[in-house]
Formats: sequence, C-alpha cells, structure tokens
Amino acid sequence: MSNLSETSWNALREQARHATLMSYAPYSHVSVGAAGYTSDGRYVEGANVENASYGLTLCAECSLVSDLMRQGGGRLVAVSIVAGDGQSIAPCGRCRQLLFEHGGAELLVDAGENAPARALGELLPDAFGPDDLDSRRSP
Repeated sequence: MSNLSETSWNALREQARHATLMSYAPYSHVSVGAAGYTSDGRYVEGANVENASYGLTLCAECSLVSDLMRQGGGRLVAVSIVAGDGQSIAPCGRCRQLLFEHGGAELLVDAGENAPARALGELLPDAFGPDDLDSRRSP
C-alpha cells in the first residue's frame, strides 16, 4: 500500500493529532504526535516525551518505533507527524535515521494536506542502514 488515498492520509493525520494529546512537553510546550501505517495493515502511534536534561528527550518518532516493536515489529510504509497545532512537521535528522531502519527509503512521509508525501530517501539521501553493515565491517 505504498500509495495511500487522501482519505487514508487524513485518517493517519487524525491519529497523529490525537497522539499529541499523549505528549509530555513541559519544557518546550511543543506537543508532537506521530502515526504510522505498516505493510501488514496495522497502525502505530507515538508522542514526544521531554526530559529536564533536554538531550534525553524522545521524539514522537522514537515512541512510534517503540510501539511498532511492542506490536511485534514489521515494516512502516507511511508516517504522519504533526505538532500540537495540528500541522505536519518534518522529522529531525535523528528520527529520519530511525525511520529509515524500520521503513527504508520508500517510506512515505506526510508533508501536510496541501503537499504530496515524500519518500524518506528524498529526506535522507545516501542513508546508512542495516544492509550496509556486512559490507562495511572491518576485516
């Protein structure tokens, strides 16, 4: 299901918006929610969890991947990430790498209601992933 319908994207955005309600953002006051659709038809969700030592903050995408693993794993095919204002927000660099691990370059990333989704490979060109490990190990 690499090409989601507009109805499916709207449903995914709504799930991400709902996930912002579970956010813990007492420092930045920027709630972020994420929703993903898997290759076997499941939905996963996540919300950001801030920490007083900022560096330990977990982005919504981290929480989403944790939910994916909690549900038994699988492959992400589409994700929507939104801020507390309900509008799409792009994943940070760390989260792009995390999403690459669980969706690959083909993973569709929502760019908002008035823009086409983008493949993660466009957002993270030449990404390093699990397939690179065997060829890059020291002799």
